Amino acid sequence: MNRRSWYGWFAAALALLGVAVVLGAMIGPAGAVSRANWHIVATVRLPRVALGGLVGGTLALAGASYQGVFRNPLVDTYQLGVGAGAGLGATVVMALGITGSRMGLSAGHAWPIVDPLPLAAFLGGLAAVFLTYVVGASFGGNRATLVLAGVAVTSLALAVQALILQRNNDVVRQVYNWLLGSLSSASWSDVRLALPYTVVSGAVLMAHRRHLDLLRVGEEEAQALGAPVRRIRLTVVVAATMATAAVISVSGLIGFVGLVVPHVVRMLSGSSYRSVLPISVVLGAAFLILVDIPGRALLHGAEIPIGVVTAMLGAPFFIVLLRTRQAAV
Repeated sequence: MNRRSWYGWFAAALALLGVAVVLGAMIGPAGAVSRANWHIVATVRLPRVALGGLVGGTLALAGASYQGVFRNPLVDTYQLGVGAGAGLGATVVMALGITGSRMGLSAGHAWPIVDPLPLAAFLGGLAAVFLTYVVGASFGGNRATLVLAGVAVTSLALAVQALILQRNNDVVRQVYNWLLGSLSSASWSDVRLALPYTVVSGAVLMAHRRHLDLLRVGEEEAQALGAPVRRIRLTVVVAATMATAAVISVSGLIGFVGLVVPHVVRMLSGSSYRSVLPISVVLGAAFLILVDIPGRALLHGAEIPIGVVTAMLGAPFFIVLLRTRQAAV
């Protein structure tokens, strides 16, 4: 892919993101933008748009990075257990009843400053991937063993979560709502909470674009060319996991963004990660902002969880992708 074509697709993605931001700020239950509801736009819609863009761009970047380092286009951001671990962490604090102001507790509660819900989700996601890596490394540390270890850790986390919910029926609805993913309670504090982790992790992933291109030719070939394959894999997995855990800790689980967006980018701009990663960030941000609009505008007095919307769009895409790969074999 030549440089001019790369800039063209990147500019198109930026233009789409601009349109998404404008639509996200204009459309909502309070009606069109005016002086009378500007306060609502500034304190409700714009934080939601900013968080949606941050979450979407991060999940798309992490998904593309996972697919590159595992050389598998069917891998997504939750492959190594970060989603299940985050869900378990959130379930624990909800079951213990220490979920802070985000769940409606008063300012005089014992948790007035630090909300343990996103913190527990963040740490749970990191812990699950760490356990996956330890288990996978003990059996060789290659791509296959890591993916299988991720399946095992995910199953274990889901089993523990089910046991907790079975013994705490009163929090099932809260946990279920969190697992579906939502931007309805987005605030500027959420953006500030996740932003440092996503910026640092994103910079690390962007710095490894050429390494991901090198891994495309095969691990043995990359090692023959002097690339430290295991170090590259560990660095990319840690950075992508930290970024993913940071954003889902404030938004809940939102699926298929890390799977769908990188594939669309590859179809448009080619398979080089020097173009896939930056375009995926911008297109992922635009995608999540846009799909959030019908969820909050179609139903009066209620919202469709954004995780449901992305699943309804992503699942058919995934089926088509599987059929395409099967036909190519």
